[in-house]
Amino acid sequence: YYNNLLVELPNCDFAQTMLKQFLYASFCKYWFEAMSNSNDTTIQGLCTKAVKELNYHLMHSAEWLIRLGNGTDESHRRCQKALDLVWRYTADLFVSNAIDEELSSIGISVKPESIQDKWMLQVKEVLQEAGLTIPDYNNKITGGCNGIHTEYLGHLLTEMQYLQRAHPGATW
Repeated sequence: YYNNLLVELPNCDFAQTMLKQFLYASFCKYWFEAMSNSNDTTIQGLCTKAVKELNYHLMHSAEWLIRLGNGTDESHRRCQKALDLVWRYTADLFVSNAIDEELSSIGISVKPESIQDKWMLQVKEVLQEAGLTIPDYNNKITGGCNGIHTEYLGHLLTEMQYLQRAHPGATW
């Protein structure tokens, strides 16, 4: 499995859910915008359409994050706690592997790190408006694009595969 570690993390409360959604939607917005310039016309079309949806997800999660960050002391505390917990996983969004390198070299894809500056500007702006402080961590956690995952992926897969395991061979 190759995915960003950020999406594996549990949704402990609403603040953490909105923060994760904001961070990932912001990444996806810039990723799909960049991918709209792919040499592959199918990818271009899909990514152009996806950006419209991602703009909604980004707006929705950013508004909630700002509302919670500037709300009660409790909601602000929960948002900051969520940010402190998940921030070290955001570095994983911008790690390339050999497949990224190959696809980028032939113009089909872009390297994730090419959108990091735009992402960071967006994230800093919203987090500042929410009154939240980005933690200063040196130990960033990466590995998703190379198949190294958190303990939480196993729990997700178990839940997602329940129906197929409980009813093998079922069709609907």
